[in-house]
Amino acid sequence: MHTTPIQIRFNDVDQMGHVNNAVIMEYLDLGKDAFFSAHGVPPTKGDFTVIVVHYEVDFRAQIHYHDSIQVETAIEKLGNKSLTVMQRVVNTDSGTVCVECRTVMSGYRRSTASSAVIPDEVRQWLSR
Repeated sequence: MHTTPIQIRFNDVDQMGHVNNAVIMEYLDLGKDAFFSAHGVPPTKGDFTVIVVHYEVDFRAQIHYHDSIQVETAIEKLGNKSLTVMQRVVNTDSGTVCVECRTVMSGYRRSTASSAVIPDEVRQWLSR
């Protein structure tokens, strides 16, 4: 599992006094970016990348401005052309799971603008 600490910014907090749900999606994206970069699949380099095709998100507990949080990211399932990423946003002080997200992503070739089989090299990187 890969962890990404998140710094909550003042403008992330809405009028209800908690981090806005749309901002939490940005936190999840930061976690995915850090995960894939750490595993040799930087999202802005090379012909092969992965793109989001489906999200399932459960907001379980509020996140407030001064909370210490991190995004935990792991591969749940690795298919031929797609993979499922499981993420949690966790309050590191209390251990509370604030958000759970399952994201289905598709292999993608920039040169052809189409879905692609996940290369063996990438499979090996993601299996670390």
